[in-house]
Amino acid sequence: MEIIQTDTGRVAIIGASGYGGLQLVRLINEHPIFKIASLSGERSAGKYWNEINPFIKIAEDKEITTCNIDEIVKIADYAILSLPNGLSSQLTPLLLENGVKVLDLSADYRFSSLDKWKQVYPTEASKYPRFDYELCEEAIYGFSEEFSKEISNSRLIACPGCYPTSSLSVLIPFLKQGLIESDGIIVDAKSGTSGGGRSPNDQLLLSECSESIKPYGVIGHRHAAEIESISSRFAGHELNLQFTPHLVPMVRGILSTVYARLRDPGLTAEDCKIVLEAYYNNQPFIDILPVGIYPATKWVKNTNKIMISVEVDKRNGRIVLMSVIDNLLKGQAGQAIQNLNIMHGLESDIGLPKITFYP
Repeated sequence: MEIIQTDTGRVAIIGASGYGGLQLVRLINEHPIFKIASLSGERSAGKYWNEINPFIKIAEDKEITTCNIDEIVKIADYAILSLPNGLSSQLTPLLLENGVKVLDLSADYRFSSLDKWKQVYPTEASKYPRFDYELCEEAIYGFSEEFSKEISNSRLIACPGCYPTSSLSVLIPFLKQGLIESDGIIVDAKSGTSGGGRSPNDQLLLSECSESIKPYGVIGHRHAAEIESISSRFAGHELNLQFTPHLVPMVRGILSTVYARLRDPGLTAEDCKIVLEAYYNNQPFIDILPVGIYPATKWVKNTNKIMISVEVDKRNGRIVLMSVIDNLLKGQAGQAIQNLNIMHGLESDIGLPKITFYP
């Protein structure tokens, strides 16, 4: 994508206190084009950023305030919302009405049908009354590599969840080209503890999750509905799959292993690798690994990368697709900045890390 403008973009971060907010502040603080216009947060309101986050100092220290839409619309071109599900929908219409473009990290606009969102998020739906049907239809799903053209012309981006980003990156190329059966798809995914957020949670205590791995949300995990919704677009019909997430005793990273049946059992792993390479040609954040080399989460830690590998089991005609991401970057804040770059007319990779600190 050609750079069409380089003027500074002023960005308000709403929900700066969580893990997602921390990543956003770090990335925008070091970005050559964007500037932090304001920082909002409930837990840390009234304190200065550098005082409570000395490990991520910003050049122009700012006081963290409670969210004030009237003030934000005066000083910001974009607002990135890193808020609990449901709450974003109470702020987004007001921001858009006042000309501020929105990138939402919650699930509030990931479904084009508000009724579907209410079905998947009933607790939030009962707490936050919503009637923004048209905005749900307008929002662009922010998987950057697939929807960049739509993102560049949009004012509202629904940034994908971390599990969906990892899973869809390998499913979309094969569903779109009709190379796999849409029935019987299994997604087995494993995530680090930061995916549970920064708020206290007994299940995320070191003594609870260290030296252990366990599944959770085996039936009815909310991200399953999101993966199915987007996958169905490319399959051309409603698709159901099995999604099982696991909690792994590491801080960052997601590994997704996806199993599907090939429509042409004669395809080899090398053939499928070529499919992926052609589909993601010239995408700066997607690396397709050689057949026989399988990705590790450490390889993408602290980057906006997706690393993908593929195998084919000739005994049963199944394809095995593997992808790894950093759940806080490509799975959250990094992809938001990637979308922000696209919205602002920049190359998508500006200001985003591509190389991990290894080991």
